[in-house]
Amino acid sequence: MFKKLGPGVLVAAAFIGPGTVTACTLVGVDFGFNLLWAMLLSIIATFILQEMSARLGIVTQKGLADVIKQELHNPIIRNSVIALIFSAIIIGNASYEAGNIGGAVLGMEALFGINYSSLYPFVLGGVAFVLLFLGSYKALEKVFIFLVLIMSLSFVMTAILTKPNMWELIKGLFLPTVPENGILSIIALVGTTVVPYNLFLHAALVSEKWKSKDDLKLAKRDTLISIMLGGMVSISIIISAAAINSLEVNNVMDMAKALEPLYGSAALYFLGIGMFAAGITSSITAPLAAAYVANSCFGWNAGLKDTKFRMIWMIILFLGVFFLSFGIKPIEIIKFAQITNGLLLPIIAVFLLWVVNRIGVMGKYKNTTMQNVFGVLIILLSVLLGAKSILTVLGLL
Repeated sequence: MFKKLGPGVLVAAAFIGPGTVTACTLVGVDFGFNLLWAMLLSIIATFILQEMSARLGIVTQKGLADVIKQELHNPIIRNSVIALIFSAIIIGNASYEAGNIGGAVLGMEALFGINYSSLYPFVLGGVAFVLLFLGSYKALEKVFIFLVLIMSLSFVMTAILTKPNMWELIKGLFLPTVPENGILSIIALVGTTVVPYNLFLHAALVSEKWKSKDDLKLAKRDTLISIMLGGMVSISIIISAAAINSLEVNNVMDMAKALEPLYGSAALYFLGIGMFAAGITSSITAPLAAAYVANSCFGWNAGLKDTKFRMIWMIILFLGVFFLSFGIKPIEIIKFAQITNGLLLPIIAVFLLWVVNRIGVMGKYKNTTMQNVFGVLIILLSVLLGAKSILTVLGLL
């Protein structure tokens, strides 16, 4: 099964980053199993959108931004949407990259101590640089399959250690309840799982692996298995955090310290490995996605080893290491990125649903009625997510 996994693994690795791990930890600590259904909903929404994106990439053999440029004929609308995509993905990923590397650093500190923690960002940046510079999709795929499996095992083993009440777990997954003050946490769970840049990354990556429409079934299975693995990680983190009685938990490594007296040093190491894998995978996929988006926006038609393609991911990676190493928090840039991402998700969700229904683009592989029903529901959800993100940044929520 794992030999047949492909681009979906990179997508799963991209949404299970330090931000997702932290959000799931806080939800577990604050609400126990009560919001597991929201995580399950997020996983289903992610699969539906990513399947559309992968299908579009295989049928057209183009990236999502390329199809947008092709299908939007009004130059003002087209250029505005492309500018929004560029701003949200390139600037956003540059500002978030320090957090991705920082998450991996937390994992390394748990595993190897803090004596050399000032060097960890450079080590991680070097590892990400080498993997991206090799310019081999197959090599990246193998590394990510290994890291996602390690991450899955780490977090699942931690969840098993806590011996959760299975009946409460099942109720949390399938009986939706909204606890007091739980609405924002629900939105946070969905928002950290349904990630705009993954739609661009997936459409670009599938055309690296598959060239024939006959491979659509393989791509769908790959997406399903990969998103399920990612969802299993998120759910495991919530389960693990639910075992904690302490309110002094702000991130996954705080959770490791809280679990250690009860479950021994195994909890610390499992969570350390998991956090390292979550951080390093996201710190590679974010620059990679940015490079693919720039490639489409500027019409370069460049490969993984092209100088222009490499320059984009190098800049993103450098900024991440630089901001983290010197403790710089580009607050205004991050706020700008959050607003553009809040605008981008509903716009791209609408566009994606529109384009996968166009016979001129998709032919007989266009959406079914049921896919459209789910698509409309996800668009409504994405509007809610986008509005929440923008209002939070503006201090209105």
